[in-house]
Amino acid sequence: MKQILLWATLLLVLVSVNLSIIKKEKTLAEGRTMLLELAPVDPRSLIQGDYMILRYRIAENIPKEQLRDKGFIVVSPDANNVAKFVKIHSGEKLQDGEYLLFYRNRGGMRLGAESFCFQEGDAQLYLQAKYGELRTDETGTSVLVGLRGKDFEALGRRKK
Repeated sequence: MKQILLWATLLLVLVSVNLSIIKKEKTLAEGRTMLLELAPVDPRSLIQGDYMILRYRIAENIPKEQLRDKGFIVVSPDANNVAKFVKIHSGEKLQDGEYLLFYRNRGGMRLGAESFCFQEGDAQLYLQAKYGELRTDETGTSVLVGLRGKDFEALGRRKK
């Protein structure tokens, strides 16, 4: 009986992890590209090892006391796909050109993409980053896919 329970638990974990991977891969393949402007970060803590801590300017525009533990914000991308805050979502139907972004409130808004990992020695490629490039799906799930410079150019080794 213990062995059956162990295998069932292992199977449940594997199925759960794989479903999560499939969802993220679908978001990467079919999601809408959206740019979030990066907020300035203390240069001494900008790069720590092989990753960069990200803060988004959009999070600075939302009063923390209005945020629930988790929820959605409504954003509207401009002509350059830079997302602009519209409002905190309260279940109403979205207007044309409005999209959801999921957040968690952990002493401030967290969009789930607060760090960017890169290869050792590539720090200089990302120092001029001004935007985080995300792919989002219709449910508000987002995946960070890269960083962009001030002229919206892709940074790093994956330049397109």
